[in-house]
Amino acid sequence: MVGLGKMGLSHLSMMRATPGVDVTSVCDASGYLLGGLRRYTGLETYSSFEKMLDEADLDAVIIATPSNLHGPMVRAALDKGVHVFCEKPFCLDPDEGAELAEVARAAGLVTQVGYHNRFVGAFREVKSLLDQQAIGEVVHILGEAYGPVVLKPQGSTWRSNRTAGGGALYDYAAHPLNLINWYLGEPTGAGGTVLRSIYSRSTDDAVFTTLEFGGEATAQLCVNWSDESVRKMTTQLTIWGTRGRIYVDRQECHLFLRSGMGEPPPGYREGWNVRYTTELTEPVQFYLRGEEYSAQLEAFAQRVAEGAVTGENDFDSAVVTDRSLLLMRSDAARGVTAPDGTVAASEPLPGWLVQVREWREELLSSPAVKKLRARFDAGRARLTGMRGR
Repeated sequence: MVGLGKMGLSHLSMMRATPGVDVTSVCDASGYLLGGLRRYTGLETYSSFEKMLDEADLDAVIIATPSNLHGPMVRAALDKGVHVFCEKPFCLDPDEGAELAEVARAAGLVTQVGYHNRFVGAFREVKSLLDQQAIGEVVHILGEAYGPVVLKPQGSTWRSNRTAGGGALYDYAAHPLNLINWYLGEPTGAGGTVLRSIYSRSTDDAVFTTLEFGGEATAQLCVNWSDESVRKMTTQLTIWGTRGRIYVDRQECHLFLRSGMGEPPPGYREGWNVRYTTELTEPVQFYLRGEEYSAQLEAFAQRVAEGAVTGENDFDSAVVTDRSLLLMRSDAARGVTAPDGTVAASEPLPGWLVQVREWREELLSSPAVKKLRARFDAGRARLTGMRGR
């Protein structure tokens, strides 16, 4: 285990309770945390990831560090022949992610990224229904995610820093986007993307975009982590098709089937149907936060034991979501507008250019620069007044 924040500690608890898995070593920058774990668990502790890779006899590693550290840490683990589970998002630079996916594939190493919603029973049921074309051809998907994360201006952490992979785009929007990628594939264009800051100083608190998928299907994302009307993060999708409609969240899957449109899937009928998570979810060895968190780790451990290089949420699939995120960032940075006033879909800008534009935006919005600009404007106003006299 490397990275012992909220998700890292959760993963540590679940993996230690997973049969057939022996957790031997942990790595973090906090000496206080490492001291407590060393004293009460007997785990080997490291403050250096490189030293842990050199000294510990590892089959696999879980990386749960800030997103901007994923690339070099994943590469170091792959170079040692270690299987890798990495928290989402995979890499801020999709080209780096694609390269790492190729390195892992060539070495025959198992990889997985922590998009846990693909292990939620209700979302998996939707995948099955779409594969059966239960609602015919998909016309449009609305993906939503809301939560009470940032409700006032607050101090700076890596999650509030866009360049470190923080913000609602990477932390929240990536989840419904990854499900849309699972259902529709990779978008060919993005338009009207808005990365809106509500309380955060240097990153986005709300995300809105329209995605195109080459054919007739489209999707929209509506995400806000400054929404106090919900108790905790809520991810939901509405899917319209030529033969019906699906509404799904973690708890329930609602399916409406039009009459006279063919034989319904087994267990369903024409009109409204509902399936609950209690009947769609397989039991797990250890419950923490939700069955899906344990299920994804159990799946990773099983794939490592079997040497199954290809599987759910492997690096290749995560890179599709990384590219989709960059497409949205590019559209927001470019602001492409057609002559008739509509926002047109745009090809992604190079990752480095998006980064430069975001750094410029953060610099210009910083309190120090705003103060300097205010003083400059005041001085210019006084000078203009003196010339008038």
